[in-house]
Amino acid sequence: MKGSLVIVSFFIVGTLCGVYHLIPFNFSDSNLSYYALCGLMFCVGISIGNDPKTLKSFRSLNPRLVFLPIMTILGTLAGCAVTGVFMSQRTPLDCMAVGAGFGYYSLSSIFITEYKGAELGTIALLSNIMREIIALLGAPLLVRYFGKLAPISVGGATTMDTTLPIITRYSGQEFVIISIFHGFIVDFSVPFLVTFLCSVSF
Repeated sequence: MKGSLVIVSFFIVGTLCGVYHLIPFNFSDSNLSYYALCGLMFCVGISIGNDPKTLKSFRSLNPRLVFLPIMTILGTLAGCAVTGVFMSQRTPLDCMAVGAGFGYYSLSSIFITEYKGAELGTIALLSNIMREIIALLGAPLLVRYFGKLAPISVGGATTMDTTLPIITRYSGQEFVIISIFHGFIVDFSVPFLVTFLCSVSF
């Protein structure tokens, strides 16, 4: 929760700086966001490669649970596509691109801003932050009414880091490895799915 508030605070400060021209530099004519994205992907690679125990622990998983991240991805994209049908200003592909962030707001919003512009990038940022907050605040209700796997699916890409403690608390210690595996797979899919959905046009 604290990390999300920090990200939103930086976004608000950046918006104010842009509106009031407080920074004497035109970011729209530079490749700064691209370099920031490359740096972010580098950090993601380091975090994955720096924890070999996580990769080894996946061997103890029930093979059926491999389908959990797949169903999270398919369910999210299907829901976003249906929502997009009822929106006049955005296409189903736009909505799917936003949903394909799966809570990974920092990465997906940069990609979408690069491909689709700042407006949809802002929507992606806020939408994916809201997904993380819903997982954090709604975990007890999700477990109660939909089962112990529900907060993992709702958490999306965040289940290997920010939402892991709350999932462990309400779903149980035995769901830690499942949550990490789920977050790892969904997290890894974000750059590929977001860029693909932003590139496709009909």
